[in-house]
Amino acid sequence: MKIFLLAFFTLLLPAVMLWGQRDTLPTELIPDLSEQRLEDLLQDADEEADFDLNTIFEDLATYQKNPLNLNEATEEAIRDLGLLSDVQISNLLAYRETMQGFIAIYELQAVEGMDVETIRRILPFVNLGRADADNFQASLKEMLTTGDNELYLRWNRVLETQRGFRPLEERPDSTPYLGDPNQLYFRFRHFYSNRLSIGFTAEKDRGEEFFTGSNRKGFDYYSAHFFLQDYNKRLRALALGDYTANFGQGLILFAGFGYGKSSLVTSVRRGGRTLRKYSSVNEALFLRGAATTLALSDRLELTALVSWRGRDGNLLQAQDTLDNDFDNDFTQFSSLNLSGLHRTAAEIEDRNAIQHTAIGASVKWKATKGHIALNAVHNRLDKTLTLTPRVYNRFYFSGNQLTNASVDYSWRIRNLTLFGETAWSDNGAIATINGLLTTLHRNVNFAVVQRSYPRHFQTLLGDPFGETSGGRNEKGIYAGIEIHPFKHWIISAYYDVWEHPWLRVNADAPSRGQEYRFRITYFEKRRLDAYVELRNEIKGVNVKVFDSNLDALLPQQRLQMRLHCAYQINKALEWRGRLDWGLTDNPINNQQQGFGIYQDILFTPIGMPFSFTSRIAYFDTDGYQVRFYNYEQGLLYNFSIPPYYNQGTRFYLNVRYKGIRNLTLEARYARTYWANQDEIGSGLESTGKPIRSEVGAQLKYKF
Repeated sequence: MKIFLLAFFTLLLPAVMLWGQRDTLPTELIPDLSEQRLEDLLQDADEEADFDLNTIFEDLATYQKNPLNLNEATEEAIRDLGLLSDVQISNLLAYRETMQGFIAIYELQAVEGMDVETIRRILPFVNLGRADADNFQASLKEMLTTGDNELYLRWNRVLETQRGFRPLEERPDSTPYLGDPNQLYFRFRHFYSNRLSIGFTAEKDRGEEFFTGSNRKGFDYYSAHFFLQDYNKRLRALALGDYTANFGQGLILFAGFGYGKSSLVTSVRRGGRTLRKYSSVNEALFLRGAATTLALSDRLELTALVSWRGRDGNLLQAQDTLDNDFDNDFTQFSSLNLSGLHRTAAEIEDRNAIQHTAIGASVKWKATKGHIALNAVHNRLDKTLTLTPRVYNRFYFSGNQLTNASVDYSWRIRNLTLFGETAWSDNGAIATINGLLTTLHRNVNFAVVQRSYPRHFQTLLGDPFGETSGGRNEKGIYAGIEIHPFKHWIISAYYDVWEHPWLRVNADAPSRGQEYRFRITYFEKRRLDAYVELRNEIKGVNVKVFDSNLDALLPQQRLQMRLHCAYQINKALEWRGRLDWGLTDNPINNQQQGFGIYQDILFTPIGMPFSFTSRIAYFDTDGYQVRFYNYEQGLLYNFSIPPYYNQGTRFYLNVRYKGIRNLTLEARYARTYWANQDEIGSGLESTGKPIRSEVGAQLKYKF
C-alpha cells in the first residue's frame, strides 16, 4: 500500500508544480487519439505487439502539404483522416448540406459535436479553398517524374542471447532459429500529393535467414504497391500489388487494422475509402493483386478486385496417401498461420504453403445523404482446410471454397445517421450489424450498435465490430455516449452486453458477458490533458478447478482504473504520467491485482536538430492476468504496445537528429527488468535472464 501511495503522489507532483505555466502545444503528426485506439486494440491480446503503421498515418503528412478541402471532400476522405468521430463526421456533412458549404473555417464551431480542441486538431490538415487546378490536371507521367521520394532503413535486435540463438549444447531439447538476431527493414516510396503512391518494402525478422538458406534472395518478406487515387472523374482508385480493401461494416471483407470498442465511444463504424495502399510489414492483413474503383456515373460506383497470394498454413497429408511411401502430396491443411515468422525449419515449411485467391466486387449507389451497396467476395484455396475436430469449431469454415455476399447502407436524416450491413455465407447463414449515430443535444453525442452473428456464419476476410474476431457466434448490443457538460470537460462512457450461443476456445458452454467503461477528461487548450477512467468486464470463461482435470465455466471479472495526465511545460518540453490499477477475479481462484506507473518526457526544441522521448515505468502485479497495455513511441512510423505485468521496471529512450538537410537519424534503447522472475520470455524467445534489452536505429532520407 505504501508503494501504491508513493507512486500515486509521484504521478501527481509534476502536474501540481507546473500548473501555473502556459505555453503552446506543437502540432503532432500522430494525434494522441491514435495512441488510445491502438492501446484498446491490444487490450485483450495475448502477447506484445509491434506495429509498422506508415500505411495508416503517413497520409497525414501529405495532408499537411495538400490540405483536404472540406467543401468538396467525400465522407470516405474525411474518415480517412482519422481525426473525427463518426458522429462528428455525420454532423459535419449534414451542416455542409444545409448551408451549401462552408464560407469560413470558423463555421466549424457551429457544427454540433465539434469542440474547440477537435477543431484545433484538424486545422493543419484541412481547408475550405478549392484544390490547385494544376495539381488535379497533372498527367500520370508528371506524377511519376515529379513528387517526393522517401527512403527508410531500420535495424533492431535484442542484446541478450535468446534461447533460439544459443549453441546446441545449451538447448538440446529444441530446434534453433536458423537466422541471426538482427531485424532489418528497408522501404522506398515515391508519392505525388495524395494521389499517387509507389512503394517497395522489405523486412527480415529476428531469427530469419538473410541471403542464405530459405531466403537466398535476401529478405524474408517483400511488398510492393502502385496506388493511384482520384486520377480523374471516372477513375477513383487503382491499386496494383499490395493493397487493403473494405466492404461495408467488414462482415465479408475488411483487410487491415479493425478498431473495435475504444475510448472513442461514438466511433463504431467501419469506413473510409474502399481501397487503400498497403506498405506495412504485417504479413497477413493485406491483399495482393489488382483492384479498381470506377465512377460509372455521378451516383453509381463500382469496385472490383482480385487477390492471389501465398498464405502460411499447417500442412496435412491426405488420409488416402498415408500408406503410400512414394506419395508426398499435401492436399490439406489444419489452420492458417498469421504470425509471418519463418525462423525455424517448421515455420519455413509452412511458409506460403497455401495459395489463396479472392475475387470481389461492390456496386455502390451514392446520394447526398448516404449510400446503399451490394457486395460479394469469393475465396478459393488450393488445398482443403481440414480442422482438428473440436466441439467449439464444429461450425467453423472447412473446405477450399467460400462465397459471401452482403448489402450495406448508410443514411442521414437530419442529425440522425443509420448504418449497417447484412451478409450471407454460402452455407445459408445470415449475419447482420446495424447502428445509429446521433446528437441528442449540442453537447451530447450518442451511438448504438446491434450485431447478430450466427454460430455457423463463415467468412475468411471479414472483421466486423464485436467482442470477438471472426464475425461469428455472437449477439450483442453496444451503446456509447459522449457529453461536453462544461468548457474543458468531456464525459464519455459505453456499455456493451453480449452472448455467445455456442462454445468458444476458452468457454466449454454457451456464455455471456458485459462490459462498461467510463472516462472523465479535463483539458486546457495547448497545455493540459488529463483523464480518469474506470473499465470493468465480466464474461464467462473456463476456470481450472483445484484437484481436478475439469474446467468450470464461471464469470471472470477484469477491473481496471487509470489516471493519465499530459502537460505541455513549454514549446519544447512535454511531460506525461499515468497510473494504472487493476484486478482479475473469479469464484474459484484467488483474486489477482496490481498497479503500474510511468512518466514520459518529450523534448522537441525549436531551432535545434536533436530531440528525444523517454519513459521510466514501474509495475507490480500478481501475474499476466493483471496486465496494462501502454503505447510506446518508437522510431518513426513504428510503435510498440507491450503489456506491463509481474514486478519490474521498463525504460526506453528515443533520440532523433535532423541536422542534415532531408535526413533524419533515429536511435532507440529499451530495457525491461522483472524482479520476481528468473527470465523473460519462454521457449526459444527466453533471454535466460530477468532482463530484456532492445536497441534499434533508423535512417530516413527524403529527396
